[in-house]
Amino acid sequence: MPPESQQNKLTILHTNDLHSHFGVMARISSMINEERTGEGEFLLFDIGDHMDRMAVETEGSMGQANVDVLNLMGYDAVTIGNNEGLTFTPELLEQAYAGLTCPIVCCNVKERATGQAPVWMKKHTVLHKAGFRIGVIGATAPYTEFYSILGWDVLDAAAEIAEQVEILKPKMDFIVLLSHLGIHTDKELAGQIEGLDLILGGHTHHLLEEPLKINNAYLAGAEKFGHYLGKITLMPEPRSGRLHLMSGSCLPVEPGRENSEVSAAIGIHGERAQERLGQTVAITTRELPIQYAGESPFGNLLAQAVRRFTGCALSLVNSGQLLDSLPSGEISAGMLHARCPSPINPVRMRLRGEHILYSLEQSLLPEIYNKNIYGYGFRGKVLGNLCVDGLEILYNPLAKPYHRIVQVNLAGVPLEPEEEYWVGTLDMFTFGIGYERLTLGTDKIYMLPEFIRDLLRTELQEPGAVDSSFMYRWASIQDEVK
Repeated sequence: MPPESQQNKLTILHTNDLHSHFGVMARISSMINEERTGEGEFLLFDIGDHMDRMAVETEGSMGQANVDVLNLMGYDAVTIGNNEGLTFTPELLEQAYAGLTCPIVCCNVKERATGQAPVWMKKHTVLHKAGFRIGVIGATAPYTEFYSILGWDVLDAAAEIAEQVEILKPKMDFIVLLSHLGIHTDKELAGQIEGLDLILGGHTHHLLEEPLKINNAYLAGAEKFGHYLGKITLMPEPRSGRLHLMSGSCLPVEPGRENSEVSAAIGIHGERAQERLGQTVAITTRELPIQYAGESPFGNLLAQAVRRFTGCALSLVNSGQLLDSLPSGEISAGMLHARCPSPINPVRMRLRGEHILYSLEQSLLPEIYNKNIYGYGFRGKVLGNLCVDGLEILYNPLAKPYHRIVQVNLAGVPLEPEEEYWVGTLDMFTFGIGYERLTLGTDKIYMLPEFIRDLLRTELQEPGAVDSSFMYRWASIQDEVK
């Protein structure tokens, strides 16, 4: 039991899934500083997905902008989310975190080459606040196959967390888990693992306006994008002196005073990022338009890029990955990033012809190509139609839905529903977002770390690629009659 003079209130502030929304970070920093003027002592944690390469500042600095903000805001510990672990190579992530002044905790990741956690990552850390010893554990979502490609093994989170709790429990006054595992897993962990006092959650973007108690653990989560700042208040019990939760809430982040130091740092990183991304990577002589309701050259170029990179006979991608047309002239890295910001990777897989045909039918439906979607790396607005390469499609726009495809040829040979084909496509489809039949592929080979904007960059440098993108893949039967 801590000495009487040290029995102070302890406040834990937490953020999660900020996804590089730099526009709110200076305001959140000011709110944190205001909280710190109150009574007692404070801890500040981030639960992962702080970085998102959709943001110019993150892309242009390879995460250094995020690390600077974490330092300026005075975080005491952070864990990694899938946006850190999967959209940066291990080397780039190590470089970014080299300047971080607080511990990175994550107990369920290890390097395959060494069998140990990366040198910049701890399985747990111990913080001393208000006279108490606070054990902090971290864990991240187990995208096992993707991490394996990058040279990491992701272990069973429950087993690893339980092991860390057993190590810490005899020595700690309070144990906190920074969980980028999602609300469903958090509930299971609270019910299974004795010794966890508080689970601060992320990944599933859940909002718990008040902590949820399961077994002896409390769960908290502050939604996403910096909409809220989580706050937990702990006090020692009068008799035992053990810390217990007094209150918890999520404070709405509304317009107000901003931390000028954080604002200035973000502004500097933004300017430098624009300079770095201003490098010319290709020159085109034709504008490449994009549309989401039908075939367009920029969409065709993306399909070409994916088919070439994956080495498949055909490719299927969605036009919604591209946020604007590509002008003629000098093309910079920043222009490609602005038009294709999603951290989406290519994948090759085997897919039955019937699933390809069904997906092509869906691509002709407004309720599909106009569908608003979010998640699994997609940073566009609408799904968009399917762009293809390697296929020739004849369709009847006047036929009833799911009966509009007349014929599909692959290299001049009709596509057979019962046959299997190697298809180049996008990883997000394999998770069930967008064209759902594309989840049914087998023998999937995910191709990391390249993003599809990297493939676009290479395709633009291929002789004749731009001209090829203007060749039609889709033909209406009405046009054939004419």
